[in-house]
Amino acid sequence: MNIPHLHAAFATFTLGVAMTASAAGPAFDDKFRQLDELLPTPGVTRNAAGAPGHAYWQQRADYKLRVSLDEASRAISGAGTVTYHNNSPDTLSYLWVQLDQNMFRSDSDNRKITTLPSRSAWQARSNDGVKFDALRFTLEAGKFAGGIEIGSVTGSDGRALAHTINKTMMRIDLPQPLKPGAKVSFNVAWRFNIPEMNVLGRRMGFERFKDGNDIYEIAQWFPRMAAYYDAAGWQNAQYLGDGEFTLEFGDYDVAITVPSDHIVAATGELQNAGEVLSSVQRERLQQAKKAGKPVMIVSQEEAQATEKGRATGNRTWRFNAKNVRDFAFASSRKFIWDAQGIKSGKQDVMAMSYYPAEANPLWEKYSTPAVIHTIEQYNKYSFDYPYPVAISVNGPVGGMEYPMLSFNGRRPVKDAKTGELTYSQAAKYGLISVIIHEVGHNYFPMIVNSDERQWTWMDEGMNSFLQFLAEQAWEENYPARRGEPRDIVDYMRSTNQAPIMTNAESTLQRGANAYAKPATAFNILRETVLGRELFDFAFKEYAERWKFKRPTPADFFRTMEDASGTDLDWFWRGWFYTTDAVDISVDGISEYTVSSKDPEVEKAWQRARRAAEPVSVTDQRNQGMPRRVDAHPELKDFYNEHDEFTVTNKDRNTFAETTAGLEDWEKALLKEGKHLTLVDFSNRGGLVMPLIVELTFKSGKKTIERIPAEVWRYSPKKITKLFVTDEPIVGLTQDPYWETADIDVSNNSWPRKATPSRLELFKTERDPNNLMRDAATPLKSTPTAAPKAAQ
Repeated sequence: MNIPHLHAAFATFTLGVAMTASAAGPAFDDKFRQLDELLPTPGVTRNAAGAPGHAYWQQRADYKLRVSLDEASRAISGAGTVTYHNNSPDTLSYLWVQLDQNMFRSDSDNRKITTLPSRSAWQARSNDGVKFDALRFTLEAGKFAGGIEIGSVTGSDGRALAHTINKTMMRIDLPQPLKPGAKVSFNVAWRFNIPEMNVLGRRMGFERFKDGNDIYEIAQWFPRMAAYYDAAGWQNAQYLGDGEFTLEFGDYDVAITVPSDHIVAATGELQNAGEVLSSVQRERLQQAKKAGKPVMIVSQEEAQATEKGRATGNRTWRFNAKNVRDFAFASSRKFIWDAQGIKSGKQDVMAMSYYPAEANPLWEKYSTPAVIHTIEQYNKYSFDYPYPVAISVNGPVGGMEYPMLSFNGRRPVKDAKTGELTYSQAAKYGLISVIIHEVGHNYFPMIVNSDERQWTWMDEGMNSFLQFLAEQAWEENYPARRGEPRDIVDYMRSTNQAPIMTNAESTLQRGANAYAKPATAFNILRETVLGRELFDFAFKEYAERWKFKRPTPADFFRTMEDASGTDLDWFWRGWFYTTDAVDISVDGISEYTVSSKDPEVEKAWQRARRAAEPVSVTDQRNQGMPRRVDAHPELKDFYNEHDEFTVTNKDRNTFAETTAGLEDWEKALLKEGKHLTLVDFSNRGGLVMPLIVELTFKSGKKTIERIPAEVWRYSPKKITKLFVTDEPIVGLTQDPYWETADIDVSNNSWPRKATPSRLELFKTERDPNNLMRDAATPLKSTPTAAPKAAQ
């Protein structure tokens, strides 16, 4: 540590570098330039504050549907009426409808564009089942007669409507243009074969059990109106599998016909409980409304007794759902069913779970409590859950969300010794997390209705962030996977990235890019940049502004700035529009103290500094050497008895003359003895972030200095920061709590700290038939993947 001493009473420090580059140097990279060049211009539908404008509009689609589940052929057939409301200022001559089941056709784009890993990766993984699974998928996809068969499309007058099917989209040509403020109804009939989820499925399908029973999780099961909105027109991009769904709100009246011994879980409220439930089951549901813990509506014993038999005939369950953007259901005779009522603001909510005996003891213990916990926590950060039911279903789908209903995986396994079902820690927390996540999707995007086909992060990233907050509220040291900055470091180091602001179908490493990175960004924005109070207010404002409406990324960015009173364009640009990483290095440190000018003080300081220096090798070896002045003492004078650090009258007089004209405050400043430390920082990763600097003092005391990201505004690559302290700084660490996702913590400290790791020893591999092979293999070491390896 270099510690010079300033002999001027006052000093001016120039920090950073010049704003303009030399003719030969690089152009100035303004990390804080505004996003105006990237964001759409505000208007009457979406204003500059990020709120819906005074002329905001959105379409509406109401559905009256009848659907039958054919258990023998594992098929769905349906018919119904769609009423489309044109609330836009535009006249529409045709409508676009989504036929998502066509993704399961053998000739679909989804099947045709499927690729395998590189040849080397394929060969390297030949022993872990990848080859077999991929081959099975390819073969089964070719044999499965998937896709939706449209039986008829007719107008309200019964006449056939001209329609054109383009892969997963269908255009309906209207006989008369649909004017603003008008509505049109059409009828449609269809059928499709249900894919087996574990083989071909994507977000829906059936699961077969060895006893001949199935669990059906049915979604994307009817022709759904595509979204038409001000920022995009028709969202009629093809469904390729990754980009999810963009839909309109509406009311649903749905009749679901299933085998008479099935239990059905669905979006909405059951309308005919007296026809499909026993008196005992209805009584239990009434008890559950006021219960303090889940009540069994169908017990495990009852479900297992039912699944052993086969009742004849069918039964129709009727559900109504108001102001939802989709509808899904699940059906099986294997379902155990529990329920517990809770309050969400003024809304009474029935939290419910449906699961087979194979899911216990895990599901009966954690599913419904996790549903309740999600609603309680998400309400804090957004708005009160507005729907009457919230459901978690266990089946073949690992995790997928629909209004009021979610499909969730995770089950226990049989103990090898006892044969009893038991669950691991990973299964327990995996279940709780997936339920929080999928139930949480009711808020984003089922109510805050973002365009999933375009921007995955707007629902998955926001929901993963709220999931992280809910997980922290479940228990201390909850093993969360996404949200902590240190957990995104490996991805931020990688070269196989795309910006968060990438279309859903083009995103690389979808889980890291669209879930984990935005969740981490929001956590950093909350904890490090804005603070919890400002962030929570702004985020809740966004949720309230856009519930039951369709926001765009610009609406979110603008709302967060508007409600927090903070310019965050630098943050959005760095985290969402680039693949830059955080890597802030502490490059150098110099300490200064201010000279008091008092010779008594200054020469004592100089003497002490000299005494602290090591004795040179020459002086050490000259010890005891005969000296002339020792042999001839008459050669000694005043200067042999007084060294250069002796204070003279001349020194005292000079000090008196120098300080005679100073003001009292200036004299006091000279006596304070402040320590001035200049620290050089460089931005090696490209992403500007606040400085969080932990200072360690000679006394052992520590303090944290938090410096806004704007410290980089004039010099985004290198800066020098001045710290004024009362005592010497003996150590300094940038980002001591790993709160910025810095990808290299080895350069964050001064003095540098050793990076802990482990050295792995491997037994020498010998091949007796290869006499030319080296006798020993080199030692292998596990590289430190900071910061994780330091734990």
